[in-house]
Amino acid sequence: MDFQINEEQKMIQQAARDFAQIELFPGVIERDEQQAFPEEQVKKMGELGFLGMMVDPKYGGRGLDTLRYVLMMEELSKVDASSSVIVSVNNSLVCWGLETFGTEAQKEKYLRPLASGAKIGAFCLSEPEAGSDATSQKTTAIDKGDHYILNGTKNWITNGNSASVYLVIAQTHPEKGYKGINALIVEKGMPGFEIGPKENKLGIRGSDTHSLIFNDVKIPKENRIGEDGFGFKFAMKTLTGGRIGIAAQALGIAAGAYEMAKEYAQQRKAFGTEIANHQAIRFKLVDMHTQIEAARLLVYKAAKDKDEGKNYVASSAMAKLFASQVAMDTTIEAVQIFGGNGFVKEYHVERLMRDAKITQIYEGTSEIQKMVISREILRK
Repeated sequence: MDFQINEEQKMIQQAARDFAQIELFPGVIERDEQQAFPEEQVKKMGELGFLGMMVDPKYGGRGLDTLRYVLMMEELSKVDASSSVIVSVNNSLVCWGLETFGTEAQKEKYLRPLASGAKIGAFCLSEPEAGSDATSQKTTAIDKGDHYILNGTKNWITNGNSASVYLVIAQTHPEKGYKGINALIVEKGMPGFEIGPKENKLGIRGSDTHSLIFNDVKIPKENRIGEDGFGFKFAMKTLTGGRIGIAAQALGIAAGAYEMAKEYAQQRKAFGTEIANHQAIRFKLVDMHTQIEAARLLVYKAAKDKDEGKNYVASSAMAKLFASQVAMDTTIEAVQIFGGNGFVKEYHVERLMRDAKITQIYEGTSEIQKMVISREILRK
């Protein structure tokens, strides 16, 4: 077993770290307060290849593996989780889904601009009554021969307004249950496609989260991904990989909070010495560091499993389950170490604490991860 990353991987890590410090850190508090989408920063991430890291170069991507992708995600998330989730959705859910299951025509038309960062994608599964229960799709795609008529509402969609390409999960054959669900490619601006108001969120406030409304939207048959009825399997397979990206995001949030708390503890004085010299604070830092190291190994293992073609259903779910809990625990303790300053926005850790919570919810709640893991371990 080799737990070290090589020089090439370190270069990717350093490039992401430099970008996060130089481009994301300035203005991150203001973007959070104003719920401002990081438009310029996303454009630069596209130019650097961050939005299509795992896509084959023949479609405009970087052609890198999942491990390099999570190294990049971790570094971005240390500073700005709003920006990193934009990257995660575009890479893990949209680009990967299209490259793995799309037709050659779909890849040329949609994957290429998504991989290069010329366009941004969104993954549209959740609904008002279909969050964890993804089989309960109320959005319908009625088969009309050479096209579908799409009707319904999608909720909590990351990149909801900034995206140009939307992968929409909808029910075509209700009598077949989840086997009657399809995945359709929808373009922004199609007649009948409306974008609802922006959600006012607890965390990742720079990410634009919207509801989407479809009123008799005509979708060409060639925009269906996979065979008729493949939509639910498409969503589940795509989310399995997406969880690795969110696990890396949670890891980054935790690591960012820890690094800030450690530096603060070595500077802040109380009772005549730096607070890092007090056992109560030292032990907090020990617990934070240990949990982060354990989470990092789980995330890296899930990435390696995926890269090596192994079954990564359980490993990705375990990585997300554990890393998201570590993100919550670590950011709460970071605020505690900062004391009163931790409750003030200018010190960043309260934002990281707010950002951490969503990692336990989106792309499968922690409770859903336990269901996934239990199925896998009891199958053996």
